[in-house]
Amino acid sequence: MVRHGETVWHAENRYTGTTDVPLTDRGRDQARSLGAWAAGAGLAAVWSSDLTRAVETLAPAAASTALPPFRDDRLREVAFGDGEGLTGAEMRERFPDRYAAFEKDPVGDHLPGGEDPVAAVARASACLDEIAAAHEGGRVLVVWHSTLMRLVLCDWLGIPLSEYRRRLPVVRNVGLTEVRVAGGRRSLLQFNTPVWTDEEDHR
Repeated sequence: MVRHGETVWHAENRYTGTTDVPLTDRGRDQARSLGAWAAGAGLAAVWSSDLTRAVETLAPAAASTALPPFRDDRLREVAFGDGEGLTGAEMRERFPDRYAAFEKDPVGDHLPGGEDPVAAVARASACLDEIAAAHEGGRVLVVWHSTLMRLVLCDWLGIPLSEYRRRLPVVRNVGLTEVRVAGGRRSLLQFNTPVWTDEEDHR
């Protein structure tokens, strides 16, 4: 599982959610690095969310492996509602009470107009279970999104969802997270391993 490459909004630390923002030039370089990794990874399938930043990130991997790219909208990022396109500082000015509540409990007090994170976990987990079943025994690349990935990992690892920002604070652009699915069990093998080597890539 891999987070997509950099976008302008992510470079500016803006909450992107389901807003369809393309990759930056740096993000496309990151995607090419992922494509080079994928060429030797022995992949059975490649998947992404249907948002442009994920589709663009997956494209070099699909090309280098000659695998058809599959998309599923259930892998979309959590919708941040009124927070989309804003930085934390801007939200603190526009709706300070709601943002303060979000910072304390981002699941119980999600951003105004945003998606319920519990529902987001349910849709994404169902999709990932279907992908695992469709490619049983194979290695699959999934390109998706930081917040949704952290929420799902917390759910799988038995960590309270409201702790996702504290327990898993950073997911690198095109960082590798590997999960083994076998016998109805999920095992975390690696988390956030860099493919892209620029040390500034920490957002």
